[in-house]
Order: sequence, then C-alpha cells, then structure tokens
Amino acid sequence: MKYPAKTQRHPDVLRPQLRTETYATDLLPLRSTLLGIVSAATSACVVTLGAWWVLKQTSLPAFNTSMVTRGLATVGIVGTVVVTAALLAWWIFDEYRQHGEPIRRPTWRTGLTYLVSYLAPALLVIASIGIPLSATRLWLDGVQVDQVFRTQFLTRTTEQGGYADMNYLDMPTFYPLGWFWLGGRLAAVLGLPGWEVFQPWSLVSLAVAGSVLVPVWQHLVGSLPVATAIAVTTTAATLSLGAEEPYSAVIAMGMPAAVVVSARAFQGSWAATVGLILYLGVSATFYTLYTGVIALTVVSLLAVVTAVYERKWGPVLRLVLVGVSSLAIAALAWGPYVLAALRADAPLESAAQHYLPSEGTQIPAPFLSPTIVGVLCLIGIVYLVLRWADPDVRALMWALGGVYLWIIASMAVTLVGSTLLGFRLEILVVLLLATAGVLALAEIRLVGVHVLYPARFDVPTNRAITAAFVVVLSLAGISYAQQIPRINEDALDNAYADTDGYGERADRFAAGAASYYQEIADTITRQGYVPNQTVVMTDEKLFMAYHPFHGFNGFTSHYANPLGEFSARNEAMEDWALHSWVDTPQEFRQRLDEARWKAPDAIIFRGTLPEKGNEAEHEGFKIHIAEDIFPNQPNVRYRAIFYDPQVFSQGWELSQHGPFVVAVRTAT
Repeated sequence: MKYPAKTQRHPDVLRPQLRTETYATDLLPLRSTLLGIVSAATSACVVTLGAWWVLKQTSLPAFNTSMVTRGLATVGIVGTVVVTAALLAWWIFDEYRQHGEPIRRPTWRTGLTYLVSYLAPALLVIASIGIPLSATRLWLDGVQVDQVFRTQFLTRTTEQGGYADMNYLDMPTFYPLGWFWLGGRLAAVLGLPGWEVFQPWSLVSLAVAGSVLVPVWQHLVGSLPVATAIAVTTTAATLSLGAEEPYSAVIAMGMPAAVVVSARAFQGSWAATVGLILYLGVSATFYTLYTGVIALTVVSLLAVVTAVYERKWGPVLRLVLVGVSSLAIAALAWGPYVLAALRADAPLESAAQHYLPSEGTQIPAPFLSPTIVGVLCLIGIVYLVLRWADPDVRALMWALGGVYLWIIASMAVTLVGSTLLGFRLEILVVLLLATAGVLALAEIRLVGVHVLYPARFDVPTNRAITAAFVVVLSLAGISYAQQIPRINEDALDNAYADTDGYGERADRFAAGAASYYQEIADTITRQGYVPNQTVVMTDEKLFMAYHPFHGFNGFTSHYANPLGEFSARNEAMEDWALHSWVDTPQEFRQRLDEARWKAPDAIIFRGTLPEKGNEAEHEGFKIHIAEDIFPNQPNVRYRAIFYDPQVFSQGWELSQHGPFVVAVRTAT
C-alpha cells in the first residue's frame, strides 16, 4: 500500500497508513527481538512452574465438586487483564504529546510494562487452566480416549530418552517426539513419572508459546500494546479450542505470525527466511498435520504467488531453501523412522487418518458465531478484504484460503477411504481471523476516528478516546477469558474423576480398576522383568500409560506405529486364543515363541482364576482386540477373545488383582 511521503515503512513492520500517530514506536530490531524471545520464554517457564508448584501446596477443592477454583480462576483472569491493560493504556498515553516533544518514561515503568506484557499470556494460562487443575495430577480430559496415548508417550520418553516407540519394543517412534521428549526431560528434572509431568509441561509449553508471541509480534507490527493484544487473544482462543492437545496447540499459536514471516521471507528478508525455516522445522518435530497445512497450502502458495506477482524466480528459490533446511531439522525427529520404513520387510499399515467426526463435515464459520471471538473474527475477515493491497494482510488472507482448501479437500478424499483430518483445523481459522481482528481494531483506533472526524484532537481528547477503547476491550476480554474454565468443564471434570497413576481420584471418590495397576506392575517385576525391556499383552490402555512396559500390540490401529504390523499381530492374538483350547501348556508356549515378534512376557486379562477342580468349566480369560471400521463412526470396534486358563498352568505365574488376572512367564 502507499504511505505518506514522510512515513517510511520499515521492511519488518506491518502497519496502517497513519494520520496523526506513529504505529511503530516500539519497533524491536532483530537482536532485541531475539533477546526478547529468550527472556519471554525463560520468564514464562519459571513463573509457570513456580505457580504450578505453589498451587500443588494448597488444599483447594476439586473442580467438579466445588465452585471455589472457578471463582479463583476469575480473580486471576481479571487481575491479569486489568493490570496489563492499565500499564499498556499508560504506555499509549505517553505517545499523545505536543508536537516535537519526546516520549519520556521512567525506567521502572518501562521495565514493569515489558515484564507484565511479556508474561500476560503465561499468567492467563495459569489463571484459567492452572488454578482449575490445581487439585489433580492429571491434565485436561484425564486419561480419556486420545489422552491415554499421549500419556503413554510421555511415560515412554521419560523412561527412555531416545527414539523408542510409545508402545512397540525395539522400534523407532512414528509420532513426532519433540514435545514429548522435552516433557520427558522436564520429568527427569522434577523427579516425576511421565504421566504426572503431563500437567506442568502442558502449562509451561502453552505459557511459553503465548509469551514468546509478544516480542515476535512486536517485531512484526512495531507496537507493544498491539503485540500483547494479539498474544493474549491467541492464548485465550487456544485455551478454549485446543488446550487438551498442547503439542499441537503451541504450533497453532504461532501460525499467524509464521504467515506474516513467510511473506517477508519471499519479499527478500533473510531474517524472516531463517525464522520460517526454524518454525517449520520445529513444528515438524511437534505436530506434522499443521506443518503440512502450513507448508503445502500457505508457504508454497505464497512463494508461487509472490514469484508470479513480481515475475522473479527468487521466491521459488527461497521456497526450495526453506523446504530443504526445515526438512533437515525435521529429520532430527523423523530420521530413524524413515530409515526403518525404507528397510521394512512387511508392508506399512496406518489408519491415523481414518477419522471423520460430525464437525469434520462442515466448514467452520467462527465469524458468524454470536460470541466475542465471533465478532472479532467478523471484524478480521472484513479487514482482510479491505486491506488486501497490503502484502502482509494479503498473506493472512492466502493462509485463510489455504486452510479452508485443506478442510474441503479432507471431506473430498473420503471417497478414497481416508481423510486429511480437516476437523482439527478450526483453531487455525479462528486464530488467523482473531489476529486480523486485533490488527483491525488497532487501525480503527489510529486511523478510523480521524476519518470520521477530520479535526485534529487535542491530547486530553486522544487520551480519553484511548481510555474508553481500552476499557471496552478489556471488559470484552475478561468476559471471554472467564468462560475458559466453563468451556473446558467436561475436560476438567475428567481430570478429577479419572484414577491417576497412584491409584487415586482427585475428587476423593472411590478409585476405578486402575488402582490395581501398581500391584500388577509389582507382580511382573518380581519375576525379574525390567519394564522398558518387557512386553505385555493387554487391552488395559491405562496400565501402559502409567507404567513403561512395552505392549505386544497397539490398542487401536489409529495410534499404532505403521511398522508394527497391527493387523498381523491381532491375527496372531486371535490364533493363540483359538489354539489355547486344544494346545498343551508346552505347545502353547512354543506357539508364542514361534511368532516373528518378541512373545509376551506377561498378559493382563479380565476374568477370575478358576476354582480347583472346575478348570474345564471355566469360560476363559478375556482380552479385547480393536478393529478399524472406518468410514463408520465410531471408527473402532472392540471384539473379545478368550484364552483357556489351563494353558497357563505350567511355565506361568497366575495371580488375581481385582477384576484382572495376570499371567507372567516364569523361567521354566
């Protein structure tokens, strides 16, 4: 876009055509930006961990049995928003001065404003999620559905710091280990088991991601208040839409900034090019879906469009450089799996994309939602259309189009028996539009009032208008943020109702069958088995989440490593069950040993030990196998198979633990 003759546009600043005020008064040079990123990340990590530790020393009641933590969460949210807004309003007031008068701020207030602004997203995470979870050891959704596998992966990376698969023995991980590996290292530092570090590591990673956005956006837009507003809005929206999956959420939070950075990269900025390489490389080690969406439908599209528009090959060459370099970083997480896949003898099998819930059959339209974020998204989409001429704004619009294209394509590819998991991209749509909405509001304040009322305002009037603007937006922010615990109510309830790895429920009600898991683990290890070298056949997903034994097979094909031969192992389990009714104990044991995989060292069944003299009448020990039935929804069917107890009469130690029968192989 065109700027007034006296207004020079910094190459790394996104700002509107200004009339009376300067939008880029807080522009951070590259070196200061890098220092700000490190400072924000470190401070957010320390403060969040400190707050988590303090909260664990309290005796607050459970979220699902009391309203106390909800009230305290609101107090924390209000305090965060009010203090941040007041300091930033004061910051803006300093810019309303007589012509030629320099901005003078005392050092203490400058430091305090930066500190509070950089920590505001982290404080929001602590207040809205940390306080409600203070009386439980589990993260959002407890150990329900997908959280089981995430917890299992954290348990694995805590016990084994290498590339081990979350389930299968002697196999490199298929799922990106970046977030989980870092969580495992934090668990080692804090002396926590992997399942228990899920909560503090989730809080820390979300807080760090939100806080880092402040210096990043300050570098991009040149305004500390606008950067803080974008970061806090992004954090609040993410906590409402995707906090239960923190390793993907932290990548989504950076996507709007990455879009603007990619536009700068293809316009010739080497700093932006390096930043884009780092973002894509790191995101590939955290969550590949968002990396694929951003790389294929945003970055590549922007490079081609920029090349066509400028009629130069430079953007395409930079695209190649970005692709090669980011893949080199991604190889840190993906290298062992790719090498193993290239050498695999059996065909790879994956059902990870076989999932289509009802929300995956509709186009997300948050700008039509009658909520505060809905209004902000509506403002954002209008802004994107009206400011299309600006290359940075145009990049955000291209990104939005690319995300929608992926969502539509995900529905279309169901014709070939798969999906692109498009239902997970709603958060990207919201974050892109909400970011645009904040930029629009900033421009309205700086430009719009003067368009409607051309007369130049005096300093007191400008301050009054800004104060009113800040008050309205702060109240709107408080209204939305205080709903975060309510929006996550079911996930919070599950965190209190599920039995944790110590066999306890945080709401103090009677624990479930998981309270027997420690007994089972002790029974297995008493036979001399080391957990991370031991294979257990079981359908008890929670047992594997809390204890670092390896599973004979995955619990569903959707989370099973493609190298693991999920279907073939299921067939083997079923074949063993059928032959158990005709084999002798010796024949059965030999049959297990003849499998091409390491045979189970222990098996966890549902059932009861047979009474002496009535072994032949026993219905058998039960275990379930899972089958992928996509495109049906639900997409998994569980089927019970039964083993004859008599084949475990020799060479196995049988024991009863609540509803479980545990068979452990002995030396003879």
